[in-house]
Amino acid sequence: MEVEFDEIRPYHDEELPQIMEELIADPAFRQAATTVFPEVPFEAIAPKMRACKTKLEFQKTFCYPLLKKLTKEAALGMTLDHTALADKQAAYTYISNHRDIILDSGFLSIGLIEQGMDTVEIAIGDNLLIYPWIKKFVRVNKSFIVQRSLTMRQMLEASARMSRYMHHTIKDKNQSIWIAQREGRAKDSNDRTQESVLKMLAIGGEGHLIERLTEMNIVPLAISYEYDPCDYLKAQEFQQKRDNPEYKKTQADDLKNMHTGLFGFKGRVHFQVANCINEELAKLDRSLPKPELFAQIAALIDRKIHANYRIYPGNYIAHDCLSGTDAFCGQYTVEEKQHFMEYIDRQLDRIELEHKDIAFLREKLLLMYANPLTNYLAAQGQQNEAK
Repeated sequence: MEVEFDEIRPYHDEELPQIMEELIADPAFRQAATTVFPEVPFEAIAPKMRACKTKLEFQKTFCYPLLKKLTKEAALGMTLDHTALADKQAAYTYISNHRDIILDSGFLSIGLIEQGMDTVEIAIGDNLLIYPWIKKFVRVNKSFIVQRSLTMRQMLEASARMSRYMHHTIKDKNQSIWIAQREGRAKDSNDRTQESVLKMLAIGGEGHLIERLTEMNIVPLAISYEYDPCDYLKAQEFQQKRDNPEYKKTQADDLKNMHTGLFGFKGRVHFQVANCINEELAKLDRSLPKPELFAQIAALIDRKIHANYRIYPGNYIAHDCLSGTDAFCGQYTVEEKQHFMEYIDRQLDRIELEHKDIAFLREKLLLMYANPLTNYLAAQGQQNEAK
């Protein structure tokens, strides 16, 4: 069974000694490690790597301190509310909105460690595995690979294999998983679950698609960053795509996004876990056509994510700016508004385009901060109607 997953799964713990040696011998990895830990000579890092006998040990030795350092230097704290799930030992599939390529799953894992729980296995697209050492490193860090650059037929086979792997991970390994609700990040923060993600999850397992999804213990997770360090890069990309529909991001762009997301200022960060959707899945009408069921399940996950956002002053300010009203002025002070608008101006200044369309770019930036509030209000309204 396991052999079919060899290409995509995280390394087994017994494979780590060889992989550690390969990483230690890789000049590109050495350079990356000394960039991330500038105060520690690589000669001191190598023996610590060799001493890690499990993936969790590696995470606690290297990833946890690095993420804690980033929380201190580039954020005003990170909180995880996990109280919606009583069973801390069960394995869950956390499906979240997607803000940061690395930190969404990284922050979740440090939050879980601090609450005495195991870290998650992480679904990561192979488009980000630009160098051989990155592919090795992420598999040491409990990631499994989502293969993207394939033909249609290969894509179907790869999706089926990944689905079987995820079912095996939840059911047989009792290991939680994190996956984004969509491929890539929502550039305008208008978070919607792609039905293709749910269809992929429903390939594995047995029985009706409801049973297959129930087996995955799906838990919607709302991620709220007060500031998105990549907001100006996303706005820039909106204009580039508007001006040139053929525009495609380069590997260098991906690396810049990863670096900016990691080290840029995020303000307050909050992760809110919703309850597992199994009870709601059980109430769905199984006689409905599959497309309708998938649409209902995606909408259910969306409502739970939207209703659990943490809303910051900037979200209210952006919403008021776009609507040209002061409908939410009770939610922020004059100082907070000034501070936020100065932040937007600074981000606009960072955009490097030959023909900068300031009005368009400003609107896109404000929209990124207004959309979570728009969706939150809609979800709260739907909850109240349902009561």
